[in-house]
Formats: sequence, structure tokens, C-alpha cells
Amino acid sequence: MVELALWDTAGQEDYDRLRPLSYPETDVILMCFAIDQPTSFSNIQDRWLPEVTHFCENIPKLLVGMKIDLRNNSTRVAQLNAVGHKLISYEEGEALGREIGAKYYECSAMENTNVTEVIEAATRAAVSGNMRRLQKKICNLL
Repeated sequence: MVELALWDTAGQEDYDRLRPLSYPETDVILMCFAIDQPTSFSNIQDRWLPEVTHFCENIPKLLVGMKIDLRNNSTRVAQLNAVGHKLISYEEGEALGREIGAKYYECSAMENTNVTEVIEAATRAAVSGNMRRLQKKICNLL
């Protein structure tokens, strides 16, 4: 049996000193960004990866692009184009995932698209990460 507890850590700077308290005993990290918010995408590498690497060095990581339903939303696409931005593409997410050593997934909670797949992937990563850590702790007596 697997018990899964998700912690949505606060991203605001006010919580920078408290957030590390949630990292001990972490089994998997999901670094999420909204595909319509270029800043949330750049924050993965600029802000979250350094913090996660510092506090959760050997913990499996998944990169998750969220709100993929917006790819079919011409109003949101037009809003982004008007300010010189665009939606983050699947290829951009996948490239960042490779760069930071995280498997890339996309989902939409609004349409319930791939949400189960993300949770299942996180569970598999947590279990396999725990197995590797347990194997390192095994002591053989001869």
C-alpha cells in the first residue's frame, strides 16, 4: 500500500524561510508551472531548482506543465500575444525537463486531462527512489 500526501508549498517570498521545513522525508518533487505564465516557467530553473537541489539532493523530480487546456483558448493566446508572450510548448517543457534531470508531464485540472498520469508517475518515482535509498542502507555481514 502506498500513502500519498501532496504538499503545495507556498511560492511567495514571505514563505522562503518556512518552506524548507516541508522538505524532510520528501520522496518525490513535482515542480509545476502554468504554460500561460512564462515567469512560472523561468522560475523552475532560476528559483525552484536551486532550492530543491539544496534541500532534496537525491530525490526524484518531475516537471509538470499545467493548464494545457489553454492551448485551445484563443482568448488567452491572444492576450499573451498582445504582450509579446506565448504559451510554453510541450517541446520547451520537455527540453527543460531534460536539462534539469526531470521527466516532463503535462496536465489540465480543468479538463481532468493527464492528472491521473502525473499522480501515478509521482507515485512510481517515489517508490523507486525509496527502493534505491533502501538498497544503499542495507548492510551485508560476512
